[in-house]
Amino acid sequence: MIAILSIKTKYVEEILKGNKRYEFRKKRFKKNVEEVLVYATKPIGKIVCKFNVGEIIEDKPEVLWETVRRFSGLTEREFFAYFQDSEKGVAIEIRNLEKFSRPVDPKIIYPNFIPPQSWIYVSSVEDLLNSYLGGENG
Repeated sequence: MIAILSIKTKYVEEILKGNKRYEFRKKRFKKNVEEVLVYATKPIGKIVCKFNVGEIIEDKPEVLWETVRRFSGLTEREFFAYFQDSEKGVAIEIRNLEKFSRPVDPKIIYPNFIPPQSWIYVSSVEDLLNSYLGGENG
């Protein structure tokens, strides 16, 4: 299963630099997600990369912070502001990051695309991405 995650541009940049090796969510995927397409929010508004889902850690925010803070790509203040009022949080490990040579406009793939609040599940889009990117994913 594939998910499209909406991520703020600032944090997408940290992912692409390799500083952010975990993506944080307040809830765990309900389906078995193996791959994530990263939708960079406005002003970019496109799918800019993909990654494989590694380890998924679910715990109290304090424990998550102690476990992955070095690779969070966030300040402590940003992290705890996001998880305020949450008893549990989820850290999704980013593996095999692949930046697209050309960002993908999701409306080309899904004409009625609306950026997800957190994520949406999609079926395989590899062929569509390959045709859009001209066979180049790198």
